[in-house]
Amino acid sequence: MAIRLKSPDQIERMHKAGRIVRLVLDRLGDMVAPGITTEELNAEAERLCHANGGKCLFKGVPGRGRAGPFPGAICVSLNEEVVHGIPSQRVVCDGDIVSVDFGVELDGWCGDAAETYIVGQVPDDVRRLVEVTRNALAMAVAMCAPGVKWSSVAEAMQGYVESEGFSVVREFVGHGIGSEMHEDPKVPNFVSPELRRRDISLVPGLVLAVEPMVNLGSADVKCCRDGWTVATCDSGRSAHFEHTIAITPDGAIPLTDGS
Repeated sequence: MAIRLKSPDQIERMHKAGRIVRLVLDRLGDMVAPGITTEELNAEAERLCHANGGKCLFKGVPGRGRAGPFPGAICVSLNEEVVHGIPSQRVVCDGDIVSVDFGVELDGWCGDAAETYIVGQVPDDVRRLVEVTRNALAMAVAMCAPGVKWSSVAEAMQGYVESEGFSVVREFVGHGIGSEMHEDPKVPNFVSPELRRRDISLVPGLVLAVEPMVNLGSADVKCCRDGWTVATCDSGRSAHFEHTIAITPDGAIPLTDGS
């Protein structure tokens, strides 16, 4: 792994990008309601990002295989969709959960975060799914500090999620972030033999995009026909939360919480 540590000045630059991310996510949270389309959410994210001097980080990211470049400013994933949903004329309905992932580049530095919004009335287990996923991210932020091994954080997140009866997605994980959206190291939300072999020691200057993805049923996921959208194999609902987090001598600072 080629981990690039960031200076306090570089972290502050990322913090500025993160503030735009939070501004956009808070605005979209206010907009999410029955009748709105995911493309309307996308258009507002792009408008607000540009109005604040940022560049939409996801738009134009090359696809894999036959999938073209990602066309949206946001990834917007509904219900059984886990991540990478493409904005469209799809209408949000009462009872949906809507996951929005959004990234910004500002003056060469990146911020990345995600939220899952509940629309109207949802079953109790779906509401709890969203709450548990949010709590898993908060747990990671609270545990991160210099000298801590990432495996201990991942183990705590996984243990909490599974104790609540949900499953942690394996195929997609968090990542380092800085002047590029995806940097080393990979940051799983679960413990594996590979993580045990190649554990990550948290040190000041390390900046991570931590993003638990939690399913109501099985952890298994599949890529849809559009080549981007990832959905659960059993059609169970999925929730996603993310912060860009900087490790400092005093602990972890979320750079995308609006502070």
